Amino acid sequence: MNKINGYTEEEATGLIEYIYTGKNAGKTLSYLFETYGREHSRAKGSVRNYYYAFLKKRGDERVEKILDGKNLSAGVVKPFTEEETDELLKQILAEKSKGYSIRRAIINVCGGDERLMLRMQNKYRNLLKKQPERVAQAAREAGLPEEKSFLQRKLEREIDELYSRLAVDLRRENERLKAELEKLRSGKEE
Repeated sequence: MNKINGYTEEEATGLIEYIYTGKNAGKTLSYLFETYGREHSRAKGSVRNYYYAFLKKRGDERVEKILDGKNLSAGVVKPFTEEETDELLKQILAEKSKGYSIRRAIINVCGGDERLMLRMQNKYRNLLKKQPERVAQAAREAGLPEEKSFLQRKLEREIDELYSRLAVDLRRENERLKAELEKLRSGKEE
């Protein structure tokens, strides 16, 4: 079986046709990745990554044949510069200092630009995970308490989930014991 980046030529053709038809119908790429993924048991992100990797293979005659006349293209990914990264951290943390959540802080900083919001959110999440010391430094400079590390937040979530499960189990056990006690009391009264 002849594959292109892990998809058969038939699968690649199907995806490209789906994207082409959907875009011409006014659908967003995000929507198309999600719906195609759902219909083909693939993750939205996996479909998106495949699509962009496929477009980068221009020059391969199989890819050219599938793309022929479709006028599909991918914009150039513009990474944040170091200065832009520092500035976005300052802006996000300044909004956070007003009591906003990270998501709301990013929305405020971006002024409704959805593409920029997504880029900033991804960049911020990436910084928290891979450069927590940089985020901590920016927070200190902004006079804010340090952000928790990715592992700290994960551990706290797991502890909260454990407490929730324990509370449910304890409530059930308490109800069972109350019912048992009630049976015993009603048995003595007869």
